[in-house]
Amino acid sequence: MKFKIFSLVFILSIVLVNKAMGQHQDLQEKPKIWQSDEKIIPDSLTILGAFKKGTVHGHFRYFFSATDNSGELTDYYANAIGGGIRFETANFRGFGIGVSGFYIFNAGSSDLLKKDSLTGQANRYELGLFDVANTTSIAEINRVEEFFIRYQSKGFKTVLGRQLLNTPFINLQDGRMRPTAASGLWLEYTINPKHLIQSGWIYGMAPRSTSKWYDVGQSIGVFPPGVDGKGNRSQYAGNVETKGAFLFNYQWQYRKSVNLQLWNIYLNNIFNTSLIQIELEKPMSTGKFYIGSQSGLQVKAGNGGNSNPNLAYNTNTDNVWIFGGRAGWKNTKWDHSINFNHITDGGRYLMPREWGRDYFYTFMPRERNEGYGNATALVLKSIYKVSQSTTATLMLGNVQLPDVKDFYLNKYGMPSYTQMNMDMRHRFGGWLQGLEAQLLYIRKWNQGETYENPRFVIHKVDMNLVNVVLNFRF
Repeated sequence: MKFKIFSLVFILSIVLVNKAMGQHQDLQEKPKIWQSDEKIIPDSLTILGAFKKGTVHGHFRYFFSATDNSGELTDYYANAIGGGIRFETANFRGFGIGVSGFYIFNAGSSDLLKKDSLTGQANRYELGLFDVANTTSIAEINRVEEFFIRYQSKGFKTVLGRQLLNTPFINLQDGRMRPTAASGLWLEYTINPKHLIQSGWIYGMAPRSTSKWYDVGQSIGVFPPGVDGKGNRSQYAGNVETKGAFLFNYQWQYRKSVNLQLWNIYLNNIFNTSLIQIELEKPMSTGKFYIGSQSGLQVKAGNGGNSNPNLAYNTNTDNVWIFGGRAGWKNTKWDHSINFNHITDGGRYLMPREWGRDYFYTFMPRERNEGYGNATALVLKSIYKVSQSTTATLMLGNVQLPDVKDFYLNKYGMPSYTQMNMDMRHRFGGWLQGLEAQLLYIRKWNQGETYENPRFVIHKVDMNLVNVVLNFRF
């Protein structure tokens, strides 16, 4: 009965929202949270002039989320609304300053602090619209998001301070009210249109679904930490010792048809993760054929975060390899692809969930493959461009994971599953210009053994999730 109700809500929402929304944020794109273009503004003659010629952007956001769990397991819903302002000066001799902040209000939700009576499990999705690190107060949340000084000249740019980044390892992710932000030094150098180098040292994080800034080590474990290799609750939260994360990226574009990206993140005392991504496009009479490959290697560094293995974040005993690929065809209206990813069984692939989403081709919103080893995912994607302002996306994926009691390779007790995403987005015009809408419906079916334990089911499989998101940017 609950599934039928959710299906009806989904259909009605499609009618009400009209076609649906906005913009997809690829990991290689610049952050567009504030609708600000990356442009070199001519220098002002004075500091006062730089401030007077600065730009102001605003963002208001409404987010409805509802989870329909299986059987007698507890259901949840939440309404969040918020807004923020961003100011960035014009250049003064190449230098500029930026600052932004955001507030969030609870606009009417179920009791998100109520734990499920059968499992004792807390809410997963809806609480994330507020502050998961301070669940005693979700009525009003404020956060200073950016506060940086930048310098740019021709092909060179550097930013120091609190900022928004979009990389395979630290990225915005759009699944909650506000994105993850980072604090550090970031450099970009465009050698020429074919070659780009990026690098940075990150020493602080403000994870999505939080209102505070943390040192890099303290940010790891703000979200639920899963279990250790013995099946006990992980104890690394608050105990991770690291000096920060160093990132490096090289990109090469060859004749608009071949793109090569090399990424590396060294998380001091925890791991080093490398990624090679190669993509090729070939024009055809009916559109474009494209293929891509991803290869990654994760190696443990130092003591994994703590000299006491019970408090360490990374306890892998072997290296972890990641292999992925995709093939697809697209034209002006359609984009169809088949996507594959495999993580080897040397240990768990780790990347703090507090820092962003997976970079795998098989990524599907509201779920991750982080925290697993010996995992294989296959995802079919179809994107239909209804018009210049409207897109519809259908995803269907199957993810094969280790047994939920294989604690060494299954950090979060997730059974194998099949997932379907229906995502519709629309950018309004006319007198509603600046308004964007998104409607996302997700269904997940269990494909693994749960041992009749509802703890392996709630918020994970045999569930429905509906999100309705409105954004207004100026």
